Parts: sequence; structure tokens; C-alpha cells
Amino acid sequence: MNASHPARERHQRWGAQAMWAELEPLLPGLSVEVLARAASTNSELLERARIAAPAPPAHAGDSRDAAGRVGRRHADTQPCLLVAENQTAGRGRIGRGWRASPGASLTFSLALPLAPRDWSGLSLAVGVALAEALQARSAGGALRLCVKWPNDLWLIAPESGTAGGRKLGGVLIETLAAGSQRLAVIGVGINITPLPEPLPPDLQDRIGCLREVEPRASAPDTLARVALPLVQALKTFEREGFGAFAERYAALDILRGERVTTTDPRAPIGVARGVDGQGGLRVETAHGLHVISNGEVSVRPATDASS
Repeated sequence: MNASHPARERHQRWGAQAMWAELEPLLPGLSVEVLARAASTNSELLERARIAAPAPPAHAGDSRDAAGRVGRRHADTQPCLLVAENQTAGRGRIGRGWRASPGASLTFSLALPLAPRDWSGLSLAVGVALAEALQARSAGGALRLCVKWPNDLWLIAPESGTAGGRKLGGVLIETLAAGSQRLAVIGVGINITPLPEPLPPDLQDRIGCLREVEPRASAPDTLARVALPLVQALKTFEREGFGAFAERYAALDILRGERVTTTDPRAPIGVARGVDGQGGLRVETAHGLHVISNGEVSVRPATDASS
């Protein structure tokens, strides 16, 4: 377990030792690290794995924190949970940015060797684990946590459906060959407090935060709630694949039965009909049913022009 903070910066209490003790039996060799600032937790862990692997390092200068530290586990491909209190150049899907300031968001990445028979549907399994863990404490409220294919967490009011939905967080999964293993890096960003005003026009009224369903939510407390369910879900996925999550995903699927638009030319507009056995999105169009399996394809409710 390792926690790194530049001395001049105030930081939150993360309980890293207790978290390590809870997770290490499932992930032997685990390191838990907290950085006061990092460009991107995913980039940091990928860079460490590249340095440890036989291949030459790439982009060696783009993933250090403000003090140039990389932590005790530099050049190491053992499991690592890396938290950044202030993420300055986070990355979302399709190259979108994800910035985080201390306390306003939870941004972390979990790197671990993973060897499932089929990687399909991994982001959906992660979304299910996160949504279920977060919903547990806010059950009975006016808002519900859902999963939007392929990797977003949303808040919705049941009576308004997707039209009133707001993005709560997102997942970015990247993998890298490291020797004989494949290292998976699961990056998670969750909005804890409202984003500062003013917001760009395309984000106004479209971004949610956890304090809408839990007024006292904090980034450290949220990490403590989701870390173990996330690790357990990854272990289950490795053994059983997406099939173990299919029913749970269906119960959280915000798009099911909704009109959607996509950037897939085969299905520019249609009705979402859930997912198939590998987690591909089924879209019914005037020309038949199409399955979208590429997560780089953008999918949004037909009433929403911003997600």
C-alpha cells in the first residue's frame, strides 16, 4: 500500500490501508496509491506497464503528477488501485476529456492482469457493479442509477425516463500486453458534487452528481463503497463472462425500449432492444435488427443531442 501526496497540497482521508486490507486477498500483490494530482490515472498505469514490458516506453512525459512522482510501484505490472484527487487531463471514450478537482469528482483506475475467455461486455459488467453499489445506499429516492451502453452511469427520474436523464459518471477500459499477461486498466470517473458554473451549453442540465441521491457523499466514501464490488465483478467476469451480468444489466439498461440515434451507418436511428449475449447493443430499425458491438460508436437517446 502506498499513498503519495505533495506536502504542500491538502488532501482527503482515503483509508487506503483499510481498503488494501479488504482487497488484497482477492488481488495478491495489490498496491493502493493516492496522488494529489495526475494527468490521467489510466495513462499513468499504462505507462508503468509499458516501462515494465520489453517494448520501449511511449509518451514518457505525459502521465506524471505535479511533482514528477510515479510512486513505489513504478515499472510494475502487479495489481494497482490508483486514485487522483485532482485529474488534469483525464480521458473518456472517443477521446473526450474528463477533468476532476479535489472533492468534486472521484477519479481512479484499477490495473490488474485479466484473462477472460471473451472480453465482450466487460464495460457493461463494470457499469452494473458500480451502479448497484451506488444505488444500494440511495434506494427509495426519487432518482435511479442506470447504465447507458456502453460505459456510462446515468441518473434518471423514473417518471421522465431518458428525456430527463443526466450523466453521473463513465468508465474507460484499456488493455495492454505485458509479457505473457494482458493487463486491464479500468478507469472510473464519478461526479460527486455539481460541476461549477457556467457549463457549456451542451452540458447544461445533462450532468448529474452523486449528492443528488446522497447529500453527504464524498469521494473517499464513494471509493470505499465501490472498490470491493468492482473487484468482485471483475473476478466473476473473468470466470463466467458477460452472461453472469446479463439479467442485472437488463434491469439497469436506460436505453432498452427507447428510440436511439447512432453513428453506425447500418442503424442511424431505431429502437434499442437490449443487448445480446456478448453485450452488443441490439437496435431495431426499419430494415431489421442490427447489433452494434463497437464501443467507439456513439449511441444516444433520440431525444438527447448532447450525450
